[in-house]
Amino acid sequence: MNRSALRRSSLGRRYALLVAVLWQALALLLLPSAAQAAPNHIAAELVAGPSAPGSGTQLAIRMRPEPGWHGYWRNPGDAGLGMQLDWSLPEGAKAGEPQYPVPQTLLVSGLMNHVYEKEYAVLVPFSVPAGAKAGMKLPVRVKAQWLACTEQLCVPESAELAVEITVGAQAHAREFEEWTRRLPAPLGSRARFALEPTAVRFAIPLPATAPLAAPHLFVVQDKLVDYAAPQQFTRQGDTLLVTIPRAKFAPASPSTVDAVLRLDGEGSGIALSAAPGAVPMGGTPLSGPGTSELPALPWLLLGALVGGLLLNVMPCVFPILSLKAISLARAGESEAHARVEGLAYTAGVVLACLGLGAVLLGLRATGEQVGWAFQLQEPAVIAALLLLACAITANLLGLFEFAVPGFASSGSPQGAFATGLLAAFVATPCTGPFMATAMGAALLLPILPALALFAALGVGIALPFLAIAFVPALRRRMPRPGAWMNTFRRWMAVPMGLTALALAWLASRIAGPWFALAAVVLAVLLVALLALAGRRQRQGQAAIRPTGAGLVVLGAMAVVVLPLTERAPSAASASMLAVRPFSEAALAKARASGKPVFAWFTADWCLTCKVNEEVAIEREETRAAFEKAGVVVLRGDWTRRDPAITRYLTAQGAAGVPLYVWYPAGSGTPEKLPQVLTPSTLADKACAGGACR
Repeated sequence: MNRSALRRSSLGRRYALLVAVLWQALALLLLPSAAQAAPNHIAAELVAGPSAPGSGTQLAIRMRPEPGWHGYWRNPGDAGLGMQLDWSLPEGAKAGEPQYPVPQTLLVSGLMNHVYEKEYAVLVPFSVPAGAKAGMKLPVRVKAQWLACTEQLCVPESAELAVEITVGAQAHAREFEEWTRRLPAPLGSRARFALEPTAVRFAIPLPATAPLAAPHLFVVQDKLVDYAAPQQFTRQGDTLLVTIPRAKFAPASPSTVDAVLRLDGEGSGIALSAAPGAVPMGGTPLSGPGTSELPALPWLLLGALVGGLLLNVMPCVFPILSLKAISLARAGESEAHARVEGLAYTAGVVLACLGLGAVLLGLRATGEQVGWAFQLQEPAVIAALLLLACAITANLLGLFEFAVPGFASSGSPQGAFATGLLAAFVATPCTGPFMATAMGAALLLPILPALALFAALGVGIALPFLAIAFVPALRRRMPRPGAWMNTFRRWMAVPMGLTALALAWLASRIAGPWFALAAVVLAVLLVALLALAGRRQRQGQAAIRPTGAGLVVLGAMAVVVLPLTERAPSAASASMLAVRPFSEAALAKARASGKPVFAWFTADWCLTCKVNEEVAIEREETRAAFEKAGVVVLRGDWTRRDPAITRYLTAQGAAGVPLYVWYPAGSGTPEKLPQVLTPSTLADKACAGGACR
């Protein structure tokens, strides 16, 4: 995403926050009149609990939202309004601080809300006046104000509630037992927090055996953390470590931070209070804001290694087939030469993976919502790759030779190293089997283990070439070097030329046709310049200086022209399925409908995605099965950077695309589908249980 788009996204989020704040202020002014104008969408009732002479009791404000409506926790999050209470009590009686059950999270248009979508009760401790006798009746009244919302509409509501407490009565004992069970349990020991420039980190004493199915930390203090940002959880023995990005305008360091830790999706939670203190780094990460713990680091390293190895046979590597093929062809040369080239190629691949990983982690540390393959989401990178692909094609065709060790023609270690750099840069955007879990974990792990995963991925990509370089039996199976290699080299210009055409198409998809046209014109000029350089080389004349001057001029033209021609991304490709654009609100609405949901995340630069779409998604059988089963299809196009999609991918433990998630009808547990789909995968999913009859 370019800077202007990022600014628009940031402004959009600030605008949404401003609207929410203004709406809350308006709601406070209009609550009484609004309550008289229409019935409440959240019915409220004041209920008295069991009591005894000389002791306190509890009151409950029972809230019953209508379907599709929700109320708010004490800290509503990015938008909303907590409940306001004004008590009228008998002399000597006191009402304590309201106690809320563990809330739910609701993400709408990038705003995180802390809500209740089903019936809930807010409990209030009540002190009976001293000297109250059994049977005495105590009238209690309260004026309650709250905000009732759907995902599209908010309505300020209020009610005057009353109840008569009979001292010594045991009314509603079962209801209060259930409501008390839904309150977060007190932690019983002190937690610690540390404020960093970009994050707030917590150390929470919690036994290592305590299950965490869907953890989320709800912070009571307003605007201290970025509510919508992904939360990172790690375990270090009997301590749970939580890292949450800070809000942009967070207040100064508070003396304490109160919070509620949600443990699972069933409403279990712990109430805690954290004091400033040292918070350790590291720990074993959980797989995301949501599920189980990640595998141990050795298994993750093995997954990255195997994933990189399998990436060699994935469609993602087709654009660099020519470079790899020539590297394999040269492996039949002398043993020493083959080993040097194998090590040089591996060094290039590993260095590229480490560099991409370091940049990715650095951008995420500054708050940027980026994921794996972020380099192919930038128009300037696509234009640079287009120019490079054209230059390599011209070199493979023999139009010119590199005056310094080059990519494909020189057979030098420097050339093998450069080939490895380019191969990894172009091949890594897509993810394949085993690789997805490892790369998703790399976004959660501390820096050194994360970089180790990126390095393991690079070793996996380069492993076939290392094996050929160091295993004589494999090397003997390679054809011996000879004149055929020149012909082979010319033929390898075909896949690289097709790569250039694909990059030109991708440039039009990412930044519009004028940007693509400008990039193609620059590529033509570059090839013409390189052809002239080749002519001088064949005539025995120096070509470095005139070619260098021409390259400087072309670079200046690119810097000036390309930004001027960049436009908004093209519309999403048509589909034979009834596709809706993905958003958090669209997903929540689709799930609320009770129908099965297929969430499909793709990108124009992801060849694995395109193969899956051709083989399994854009099929008549899939369309017919989806129609019979009433499947709602949501497509997330990640061709350009999209913070909402990146957040969702991170929450699913995925670093990039493709990602396919199946939500069964009703409220069943979602299932991540394989990254390589078969023709029957989706049709079978839709028709499971006889849904297509």
